[in-house]
Amino acid sequence: MSAKVSDYLLHRLREWDVTHVFAYPGDGINGLLAAWGRADDDPRFIQSRHEEMSAFEAVGYAKFSGKVGVCAATSGPGAIHLLNGLYDAKLDHVPVVAIVGQTNRSAMGGSYQQEVDLLSLFKDVASDYCEMVTVPEQLPNVLDRAMRTAQARRTVTALIIPADVQELDYAPPQHAFKMVPSSLGTPAYAPVPADEEITRAAELINAGEKVAILVGQGARGAREEVKQLAGTLGAGVAKALLGKDALPDDLPYVTGAIGLLGTRPSYELMRDCDTLVVIGSSFPYTQFLPEFGQARAVQIDIDPFMVGLRYPFEVNLVGDARETLLRLLPQLKPRDNGSWRETVEKNTARWWEVMERRAAVEAEPVNPEFVVHALDALLPDNAVVTADSGSAANWYARHLRLRGSMRGSLSGTLATMGPGVPYAIGAKFAHPGRPAIALVGDGAMQMNGLAEMITAAKYYREWQDPRLIVAVLNNQDLNQVTWEMRAMSGAPQFLPSQSLPDVPYAEVAHSFGLGGVRVTKPDGVVAAWQQALAADRPFVIDFRTDPAVPPIPPHATLDQIEAAAASVLKGDSDRAGMVRQGFKAKIQEMLPGSAKHRKSGEEEGR
Repeated sequence: MSAKVSDYLLHRLREWDVTHVFAYPGDGINGLLAAWGRADDDPRFIQSRHEEMSAFEAVGYAKFSGKVGVCAATSGPGAIHLLNGLYDAKLDHVPVVAIVGQTNRSAMGGSYQQEVDLLSLFKDVASDYCEMVTVPEQLPNVLDRAMRTAQARRTVTALIIPADVQELDYAPPQHAFKMVPSSLGTPAYAPVPADEEITRAAELINAGEKVAILVGQGARGAREEVKQLAGTLGAGVAKALLGKDALPDDLPYVTGAIGLLGTRPSYELMRDCDTLVVIGSSFPYTQFLPEFGQARAVQIDIDPFMVGLRYPFEVNLVGDARETLLRLLPQLKPRDNGSWRETVEKNTARWWEVMERRAAVEAEPVNPEFVVHALDALLPDNAVVTADSGSAANWYARHLRLRGSMRGSLSGTLATMGPGVPYAIGAKFAHPGRPAIALVGDGAMQMNGLAEMITAAKYYREWQDPRLIVAVLNNQDLNQVTWEMRAMSGAPQFLPSQSLPDVPYAEVAHSFGLGGVRVTKPDGVVAAWQQALAADRPFVIDFRTDPAVPPIPPHATLDQIEAAAASVLKGDSDRAGMVRQGFKAKIQEMLPGSAKHRKSGEEEGR
C-alpha cells in the first residue's frame, strides 16, 4: 500500500526528532489518526482532556526541553480551542507548531459543518508562518518551514491540512517548474554584535559605579558568564519572572524577581543604580526600571525586533547572550568599590528574613506564604516547578529559591489562567525522570486543572519518576483579581464574580487513582509536602488558605495603599480579615532581629 500524506507527515516529524505530539482527536484529522495507528504511535500521541490543554502541554514541553513543541487538533472547534495556548507560546517566545485539520477542499466556501476560515483564524498567532497544504507535493516544504521557523524565531507556526488531502497518496516534489523541494534541520548559530558595538557598550558600563543587571529567559544559556559579569562589576542581579531559573536564587547578590510580583531588593536595585545592563529580557513594566535619565543602559538580546524596547538604551547589542558576554567581559574594568555590592547583598539578606517572618504570620486557616515557603527547603535538586497566574504566582516569585539545576516557568506575558497543571504534564514528558510541582489557585484548578489530572493518571506509569505534585491554594476566591480591585480601583470585593465553590480536590484525585490530602492547619503543611514528595504517583494537596493575605507588591505605592484602604470604607466583604492580615504582613518589614529568632519566639507564644 502506498504511503498517504498523513503517513509522510508523521515520518517527517520523526525525521525532525519530534517524539511527542500533544493532541485531541476529531474527524477533521481522521486520516492523521489512522496514520498514527499504522505508525505504531510514533511520535507518541499524548491525549489531553481539551485542545487548549494540548497547546499548553506543548508549550510546557518546549519550555523545559528546549525543543519544538507540537500540538494537533481537528478542524473548527478543535482548532479554535488551541488558540489560547498558542498565544501563550507566541508571547513568551516559545517554539510551537500547530497541526490542524480542515474540511475537504470540495466543501470549502460552502458554509459546511465546522468550516472555519483557519488561515484567517491563525493569521495573527502564527503570523511568522501559517500555510494550508492542498497537494501532496507541497507537504515537506511546508512542514520543514513550519518547524524551522518556529525554532529559529522562537514562535508559533501552523500547518492546516484538509481532511481529503490527508488521505491522498503521497508524492514528493519533483525536479520541475513550480515544485519546491526541501531539506531537514536547523543549523546551530550564535550571532554576535559588531566589535565596535561591543566596545561602545564596554565604555558605557565602565563609566558607571552602581551597576544593576536584569536577566530574562534569554540569559539561561549564559549562566556562568552572567556570574562573571556580576563579579567583575560588583553588580546586583534582578530577574524577570520568565528568567527565574536563569541564575540561582541562593547567590547573595541575586535580588530575585522584579515587577508587580517582585521583591523589595529588586525594586531598590533599580531605584538606586546608575547603570543598567539588560540581558535576554523584554520585561514590560517600565515603572519598575530606573527613572529615565537616572541610569545609562545597555541591552543584549538575540532578537533585533525586541531591542530598544521599554527603556532609552544607549547601546543595543543584538546577539546570543553567552557569545556576546564572552566578547564583552575582557573589555570591562573590575570594580574596586564594594559598597554597592555590599548594600545589594544586605538588602537581599534582609528580604529573605522578611519572607520568613511573613510566612510565619498566623492566618485563617493557613497562610499561603507559609505553604510555598515551606516547600522552598524541601525542593528536590532536580525539580521542575510551574505556577499558575494569580496569587500563586506571587508566592512562587517571592518565596521559592530556584537553585542548581532546578527549572521553573509560568505564563509570563499572556498571564493566562490555566497553564500550571498542563505545563507540569508537558514537563514530565520532557523530563520523565524529574519531579514536577505545580502551584495553582483554586480558580485555575476548577477551570481546567482538575480534568487534566485525568491525563496525569493516564500516563504517569510511563514516567521514570512518577511524581507530579499539584498544590491547590484553596481560598474560595479569585484572589489576585480581588486584590487588584482593591489596590488599583479602590473597589470592594464583588462576591458574585469572585467567590468560588469549595471543591474536595484531594478526594477527586483519589477517585482518579491518585494521591491527595487536605490541609486545614499550619502544622500539617510540611507533612503534606513530605507525603507528596514520597508518593509513587501524582498527588494533589488541597491547602485551605486565607484569602485575606495580601498578594500586593512589597513596594506598593501610596496610591495603591490608599485605594485598598478605600475599599474597606466602601464595605469590603472581608474588610476585617484584609486589614488584619495586611497589617501583620507589612509589620514584618519593619521589625528588627533575625527571622530565625523571631520565628522561635512566635512559636513559643502560640
